[in-house]
Amino acid sequence: MPVIHDAQPALVKKKYSFPPGLPHNLVWYSGTKFRPGDAIALFQYLKKEYGDIAHYKLGRSHIIFLDNPEYIREVLVVQNDNFVKERTVQRTKMLLGEGMITAEGVAHKTQRQAAQPAFHRQRVAGYAETMVAEAVRARESWRDGQHVDISKEMMSLTLRIIARTLFNTELGAEVKELSNAINTIMNLYHYLIALPAIETLVHLRVPPVGGFSNAKEKIDGIVYSMIAEHEGKAAGSGDLLDMMLRARERSAGADLAGKRDELLRDEVITIFLAGYETVASALTWTWYLLSQNPEAEQKMQQEVDDVLGRRMPTADDVSKLKYVEMVLAEAMRLYPPAWAMGRLALADFELGPYRLPAGTTVLISQFITQRDERNFDDPLRFNPERFAPAGRATFPKFSYFPFGAGFRQCIGEALAWTEGILVLATVAQKWQFRLQKRARVAPQQLITLRPKYGMAMHAIERRCS
Repeated sequence: MPVIHDAQPALVKKKYSFPPGLPHNLVWYSGTKFRPGDAIALFQYLKKEYGDIAHYKLGRSHIIFLDNPEYIREVLVVQNDNFVKERTVQRTKMLLGEGMITAEGVAHKTQRQAAQPAFHRQRVAGYAETMVAEAVRARESWRDGQHVDISKEMMSLTLRIIARTLFNTELGAEVKELSNAINTIMNLYHYLIALPAIETLVHLRVPPVGGFSNAKEKIDGIVYSMIAEHEGKAAGSGDLLDMMLRARERSAGADLAGKRDELLRDEVITIFLAGYETVASALTWTWYLLSQNPEAEQKMQQEVDDVLGRRMPTADDVSKLKYVEMVLAEAMRLYPPAWAMGRLALADFELGPYRLPAGTTVLISQFITQRDERNFDDPLRFNPERFAPAGRATFPKFSYFPFGAGFRQCIGEALAWTEGILVLATVAQKWQFRLQKRARVAPQQLITLRPKYGMAMHAIERRCS
């Protein structure tokens, strides 16, 4: 007689298996081994003790930390559809609303498509003249021997650049007001992501987060003023805000007018903050590293002099300033503005030999991976030459990703590279910087990797310029 097989074999439910990791809940561990808020120290410990993939728990939540390019690719590209931004990013909705950084799914795709033309290569090249003009304005404001906080200087400079290039707006006195408001919120970052019921505490203006609402109101006031100014102009200026306004007008439903205004505000403030904060951070750390590595500084200055002489750089010079680009790339390897990223699993998933449950948070750190000795020789040394074409070819994929990676890679990456190179070249024509004797230098782990104490430097005028 023939053997009869079951048409549908019973499904065997797989058990979860977790990577090695902390033997105790991080809530307990952080009181003994790690300072609250020092995620980099935690990541360094996990890498040293457990290698490419490590597990710990925070309360009831499972957390996985990755330091392996293949695992990183798996999460950001191969299984991308199973992940959304994790809790920390969701908390930033208090400031950013439903902008491109926090939005998911269709909303994110729609915003990205609407903004894409403003970041097209030809459009970015058109911003070069404005970038250089603002860099000249900054460099002409300093005196030889002046004490400057180069972090504040770069923040003001990139604020003006992003306002003029993407939003066709001149920021005058608002620069300082906007910068102060943003700094207030940044300094509350750890409270915003750690405290329970934070929305209620902010609404009631309970210390220490009471200043958040005032700072947000100032930022909103400036952003809504920019929007109103554009609404009063004839359409067709072609800047990003103009594109956003036209997209809003095309959206149907008069009953959604208030919501559309709010979403426009979210989109503007997200691109505005992301566009200036990351570049300012990258430039600040670049000036610091150059001050500590005079040989690299001299090579960069020589290239600037050879390519530009006394004339101002243009968009055509970006591709010629190869060593300037290498310097910036190496600075962002050591001090990536976006120093960590996280994803939350929507469904059960497998990663290497492990099976992990829905709700697991996966953390990845550019700061850790980009300093891994397996990816980069002598990783703590500032060595721009490693970004020469032959050197770049040796990097494992997903070992260098200062602008993120995968389907949510930063839309403004080309803009940031162009701006960074042009600002460095324009300023380096006239100035070099030296760290003040008693200056303290340490990275501060906020939304971006800011210098904790600013960056106190002496501006030294180049006599050969």
